[in-house]
Amino acid sequence: MARVVFTPNLERHLSAPIAEVASTTVAEALAQIFAANRRLQGYVLDDQGRLRKHVVVFVDGQQVRDRNRLSDAVGEASEIYVMQALSGGDSFE
Repeated sequence: MARVVFTPNLERHLSAPIAEVASTTVAEALAQIFAANRRLQGYVLDDQGRLRKHVVVFVDGQQVRDRNRLSDAVGEASEIYVMQALSGGDSFE
């Protein structure tokens, strides 16, 4: 089963425990998790089911290519990491 890990930063806002799911795509894996946690779904996906701009997903160390349909393949032993994308920050001169 694929292992889905939400970073501690997301865990600060919502319950997002590590889960194991049987799936062949990122969309299938996340759908299983979101079925039990709709609040988490709203934080990760927009109202069209696409990844929000501030969220990034990696499968086996590679960033997903399909942010709209989440059709990237997931293997039986894949590791999926869901995390907030970092941007901005202070400029030090």
